[in-house]
Amino acid sequence: MSAVLLLPLVAVPPANATADPRGKAEFTVTTTATNVAARSDRRPVAGGVHDRKAGKTFISWAGRHEDSYVQTYDHRESAWSAPNRIADGDSDAHNYPTVVQARDGHLLVFRGMHNVELRMSRSPEPHSADGVWEETLISKNAATYPMPFVTRDGTIHVFYRETTRDLDGTTPTDTRPMLYVVSKDNGRTWKTSTELTGDRFAIGSTSRADNMNEIYIGQLRQEDNGRVRIVYTLAGGGPEGNKHDRYHRNIYYTWFDPRNRHFHSASGRDLGTQVDDADQEAHLKVAETPLTVPNGVKSPDYIQQVGTTLGKPFVLWFTGDEAGGPLRNHLSTWNGRAWETKEVARGLRTREAEPVDPITWRVYATEDGKPNVNTYLVRFGRHWTPETVIPTAKPVQRVEVVENFRDPARAIFSGASSNRDVAIADGDISVAGTSRR
Repeated sequence: MSAVLLLPLVAVPPANATADPRGKAEFTVTTTATNVAARSDRRPVAGGVHDRKAGKTFISWAGRHEDSYVQTYDHRESAWSAPNRIADGDSDAHNYPTVVQARDGHLLVFRGMHNVELRMSRSPEPHSADGVWEETLISKNAATYPMPFVTRDGTIHVFYRETTRDLDGTTPTDTRPMLYVVSKDNGRTWKTSTELTGDRFAIGSTSRADNMNEIYIGQLRQEDNGRVRIVYTLAGGGPEGNKHDRYHRNIYYTWFDPRNRHFHSASGRDLGTQVDDADQEAHLKVAETPLTVPNGVKSPDYIQQVGTTLGKPFVLWFTGDEAGGPLRNHLSTWNGRAWETKEVARGLRTREAEPVDPITWRVYATEDGKPNVNTYLVRFGRHWTPETVIPTAKPVQRVEVVENFRDPARAIFSGASSNRDVAIADGDISVAGTSRR
């Protein structure tokens, strides 16, 4: 594995800080690597993890050619390491890294090699990101968009999307269901969801009249109670015929119980180990959207956010505007009987969300072509208010909140590259934290 020289290799000291006028939040931004980030199709899942035992935070990001990098923040020393290149990204924006920590302390980085296979890199030592990582091929299952999480008993799950046509050569290109793999031995051996449940897929469909048989999970989020909240949209060719990702359609919500591998609706209906089209249409639909591409924007967007307040879920999503105006931002809330949706903002790409207190979530959002990350507060899953602006030197393309974060390493900001070609990597990697929760 050839090395790539990164300049500079020393993190910029914390500099930018901003406070809410009412004193509710004060953020500090540290640039940990400059002019290194490539374009990435990364989801807001498993960007980094805080290791309480080691007193360190580990983050992952996609550099030139979409190669996987990790960095370490030592909370005792208040210092960032140089980036460590751990795996090849094969020059595809889909092949970004995601990171979790196994129960044995080893760091595991997953990447789906676009429509080909699922790979994992394992740190050579527990509680450390240093050294040459071990590479493992989990499965040649045409995997893309890995979404890993670790349950309290140490079981590792990785959800991913399968491009079935790349396996059998005959299935329509716009049939792309969700599956997952499971490991109970810290990533040494794996079983697929099909082996564990007997179901061909976990979430998906094969015969919709509109050909919208692709599943795009925008975000999955594991809660302290073990439930995994999932929000997703559909994609496909539409009534014109089979074509990958011509249209997007609708927003759906479900939650997954890792203990018995069952999916559920917001109302609590048990859907068993597989969600099919009948299930999602009857029980999981949050909002119905038309088969259009307003102002050239795939709508709903690929990325959505999911959270819960007092046990009731809400989701954030956005669409283009038919009249050519700014993006339209929607908040959908489960009221105990049905979903209620309202437009709460214009022109934002909502990137990530985090709980602040039992009734409040913070939302991180950006505006296209502009620097800075704007934050907003959602209270009771209903009330949307501006909070503050976190300054960045350049535009930001991705935000991931670190698992079990400890400030100042709370959220990872991946800077937008100046070109879609991942051979170009000139975005900054920054980390934001706040002194007040």
